[in-house]
Amino acid sequence: MKSNKAILYNSPLGGLTLQSDGKYLTGLSFGNSVNVLDTFCADIPAFEQTVRWLDVYFGGGIPDFTPPVKPDVTPFCKEVCEILLTIPYGHTVTYGKIAGIIAERRGIARMSAQAVGGAVHRNPIAIIIPCHRVIGSDGSLTGYAAGLDIKEKLLRIEKIK
Repeated sequence: MKSNKAILYNSPLGGLTLQSDGKYLTGLSFGNSVNVLDTFCADIPAFEQTVRWLDVYFGGGIPDFTPPVKPDVTPFCKEVCEILLTIPYGHTVTYGKIAGIIAERRGIARMSAQAVGGAVHRNPIAIIIPCHRVIGSDGSLTGYAAGLDIKEKLLRIEKIK
């Protein structure tokens, strides 16, 4: 069984667990989610780039690069993650807007915003794949795996809320 490599990052919002397959960042989650199968290993370029990205982000800057990411998700979730990566820093988009983009790409009349919401919720790489920038159609903050308080704080960092 292949084990993930992991490091912990102390952010102003609490601890973050970074995971890698050795080449790509495969996970970034709030809290200490490392289990006994994980091997701590800091000397991986994806970790070095992610830490640099997080330092810029939490330091009040706008990261001008994206670490190498590879979310291990379904093809639909991957499509949603790719769209999330296009949301500019300091901007938000609705679940419905993402659903519309997918429907247009697929040449179908409509895509369910709820299906998009489910895919956004399964994003394994928080912050860098910016699921916190997705809001409800009425502008409300809706679900976030780490909690709405964290989502609101991330949006404040980006001067959105």
